[in-house]
Amino acid sequence: MRILVLGGTWFLGRSIVADALRRGWQVTGFNRGRSGTSLPGIETVHGDRTSVADLARLAGHGPWDAVIDTSSSDFSPRVVLLAAEALRQQVSRWVHVSTVSAYAGWPHEPLSEDSRLLECPANADESFGYTGPDGSPTKYGFQKAGGEAAITQAFGADASILRPGVILGPGEYVGRLPWWLTRAQRGGQILAPGPAERIVQPVDVRDVAAFALDQAKAGVPGVFNVAHPEGISWASFLAACLEATGGAGRPVWADAETLTELGVKQWTELPLWRTHAGVWSVDASRAVVAGLRCRPVDQTVAETWAWLQADGRMVDHPRRAEHGISPEKEAKILAALSPM
Repeated sequence: MRILVLGGTWFLGRSIVADALRRGWQVTGFNRGRSGTSLPGIETVHGDRTSVADLARLAGHGPWDAVIDTSSSDFSPRVVLLAAEALRQQVSRWVHVSTVSAYAGWPHEPLSEDSRLLECPANADESFGYTGPDGSPTKYGFQKAGGEAAITQAFGADASILRPGVILGPGEYVGRLPWWLTRAQRGGQILAPGPAERIVQPVDVRDVAAFALDQAKAGVPGVFNVAHPEGISWASFLAACLEATGGAGRPVWADAETLTELGVKQWTELPLWRTHAGVWSVDASRAVVAGLRCRPVDQTVAETWAWLQADGRMVDHPRRAEHGISPEKEAKILAALSPM
């Protein structure tokens, strides 16, 4: 296989490149050379996917059996379409990494691949869409739905679209799991979102990478939700964080109503916590049938801590600052929860 990875220098893109090299594939990476460095052993082409000239220069390095696009998160559908059309004659297949946020019902409703998408034209610019008053839908979701429309328009049945939920693991840049790990290491009473038995479905970045490569090789068209099919309970997740870090901590559970009354911000101050019914009700059975294999989440937890301890460095990203409750606010809430 000869593949082109749009991105490829950090987190999912880097995991895809590393796995492809292990498989003995030839890899070309296209990126701006700003956020990270390419792995040894690949052909690197530096350029901007918003530039017609850069895309034409990139096309000259083809052909490829497949493109895997991991870098469309910050680009409008119009820009996604620009790259797809520029590369169409040099690429047999396009594997596009989208998101469950593209669904109109996320995070309020359980989701399958047949759930309705947000509506966004394939040629929309970055101004299209809006974020609802309760945080859903999101402008990001509209933009990602438009990106899917762009790929479908350009590649039709020669496209595979992956819709992951939350991706964790070594190299994570958002900081959700790293925050929980460092909080567990600090120990003491840990504010925990109840109910303890509620299941969350984060998927390991390396498992998403492997599935993306498998789809590139299989050449079977389709749309796939990518989430952990078994998931893990909050209680087991926090236990795994404490075990991995050796933290002497004890979760103090609070229900959603109490946390909301005490002003805890969902999704950010307690990363991964959100009360909406559909946020962790993503049906990934179609992907499992197509070959998705997910390692246990506690393994992801332990290996992410090992990466951090081995001087793992997260790529600087503005979203990281959003995650994690301050120690002062957590202490005040824990005091409020303590019996008189």
